[in-house]
Amino acid sequence: MAGGGPAGCAAAIAAARNGASVFLAEEQACFGGLGTSGLVPAFMQFGDGENFLAAALGKEILERLWRYGGPEYAARKTLSIKVEALKRVYDDLMVESGAKFAFHTKLVDVVTDGDRISHCVLAAKSGVYAVRAKVYIDGTGDGDLAVWSGAPYDKGDEQGRVMAGTLCALWTNVDWTKEAVRDDSRVEEAYNDGVFKKLDRHLPGMWNISPNLAGSNAGHVYDVDGTDERSLTDGLLYTRKLYDQYEEYYHKYLPRFQNMEMVVSGAMLGIRESRRVRGDYQLVLDDFLRQAVFEDEIGRFAYPVDIHASDNSEKSHERFTKAHHGYRYQKGQSYGVPYRTLVPQKVDNLLVAGRCVSADRPMQSSIRVMPGCYLTGQAAGVSAALCVRDGLTPRTVDVHKIQAILKGMGMYLPNFETWA
Repeated sequence: MAGGGPAGCAAAIAAARNGASVFLAEEQACFGGLGTSGLVPAFMQFGDGENFLAAALGKEILERLWRYGGPEYAARKTLSIKVEALKRVYDDLMVESGAKFAFHTKLVDVVTDGDRISHCVLAAKSGVYAVRAKVYIDGTGDGDLAVWSGAPYDKGDEQGRVMAGTLCALWTNVDWTKEAVRDDSRVEEAYNDGVFKKLDRHLPGMWNISPNLAGSNAGHVYDVDGTDERSLTDGLLYTRKLYDQYEEYYHKYLPRFQNMEMVVSGAMLGIRESRRVRGDYQLVLDDFLRQAVFEDEIGRFAYPVDIHASDNSEKSHERFTKAHHGYRYQKGQSYGVPYRTLVPQKVDNLLVAGRCVSADRPMQSSIRVMPGCYLTGQAAGVSAALCVRDGLTPRTVDVHKIQAILKGMGMYLPNFETWA
């Protein structure tokens, strides 16, 4: 299993709990991906306003995070992330599951034999070595394992441009008792005053993490290719400098943040979009619009279409705003996520999970968030365990058995009785 972000961890835990022997390779120093190393300050919604959709492991992770975060944090039932607590949650769940894993271990190559993966090549402190498995799971976020093994993929829009990236950060000396003002309310004024060198109208802003601590999702960097180390390097250099402008903006224009000071920026650049691996089914916008139900669905989800603009033009911002507010649900509404989105074309013993599952751009922008990663990750883990147990492949495994196990884990599958 490659990648220990939210999808990879959920997959590893689910597979191990269902009897599989698991090894997970994670290139960072902790699990969690952008929610920990990347300092993304908050989860997006887990439910539809009535039902907890990213349930089972998603709910277990969130509730354990509240406990680990301390009484004040737990009492607020917040979706903001206490990063050190979340690291511990992943550590403990992985250890308790019995899954084997190693940090500072990076996937560097994939060797195939026909339409099957033979083994993966990893690079670590001890050297370069190969691992062999019956079933592999790609939790890299970028589809590295799938693409290197020959699976087809899509990337970006018709011109190949991707959503903007963001470098997140933590800040101290925030006074949450002061007047609340929308983070983006004075962006254009600040640009006219010379605070910002470029006008970026979209500012998701600051999240309240604890009484004087904030987590920022501020400042876009455009045309960053998350699959190219040179592009990532340039993006990190740019966004670390960009925070000088955002610090001045918050100090001058927003009362709560007049005295705030940066603690640390993320060790990873927040990449929203790179490769989308083509699977046996592709989620499309029409599935969102019709609140699709699939016989092979492994969960339901409700996060809106959230395609951040590919440039900072006014036209692109208007297009983002229209889509973000136009494609969202009322309470109780959701779409199904079919198992087939986890099964890549042209590779027999591989599953994908997380932001690189099979979807068009609008649906990728919905399913890519951390609760969506828990949903697809645990389904991939259950499938892998069944494949190993029954001597099957992800394409031939009995999906109804996967659904039954997910239902037993606490997954929200309202149509399960109909399928069973």
